[in-house]
Amino acid sequence: MLTAKQRELLVFIQRKLEDSGISPSFEEMKDALDLKSKSGVHRLISALEERGFIRRLPNRARALEVLKQPDDVAATRPARAANDAVGNVVTPPRAAPQPANDVIEVPLHGRIAAGAPIEALEGYSSLPVPAALLGAGEHYALEVSGDSMIEAGIFDGDYALVRKTSTARDGEIVVALVRNEEATLKFLRRENGKIVLDPANGAYAPQIYDDHEVQVQGKLAGLLRRYH
Repeated sequence: MLTAKQRELLVFIQRKLEDSGISPSFEEMKDALDLKSKSGVHRLISALEERGFIRRLPNRARALEVLKQPDDVAATRPARAANDAVGNVVTPPRAAPQPANDVIEVPLHGRIAAGAPIEALEGYSSLPVPAALLGAGEHYALEVSGDSMIEAGIFDGDYALVRKTSTARDGEIVVALVRNEEATLKFLRRENGKIVLDPANGAYAPQIYDDHEVQVQGKLAGLLRRYH
């Protein structure tokens, strides 16, 4: 049995999904239920999830799916489409759209050098990223360390959003794995059979390697920056 607030939140989420196809934000849920903080929303969502009324879609920071409604609400909803007694088709109610998502959780693979290469890090947590910053493909994030790309607008402490790929054209900003042990963020260029990793800072010299020493692990897709 649901509490009054749990029931109110469940109905609000369902109506929001039916109206717009987008899960409500925590701020919207807080305001709709007249709660003082978003921590109350978190508790209500956890309770609904434990009771099997909703589920959170994986790898999505803001996406909820309603699995069932309270009995008193479900009983008032229109029945599923069928033929009536004389064979006429009864129009079904409009199906609820799938929840859209404005934030995606991407793996955060530690820090990457925007100066001299540093050791590539395999362990990761995750970073919530606005979906609008990402295109097609698989992505991950890296925290930038160093200042060699500042003339390209990439600063120490930024988060580089990277689309996974093993190929890139000259002039693109890539994550390059050097000698299978160090990673760096640079412009890619090919010259005289060599791979040149160009910085965007006049204080740094290009890094030149044999072709077999460099593997492209992704291309820059976007940046996130925190202001303190």
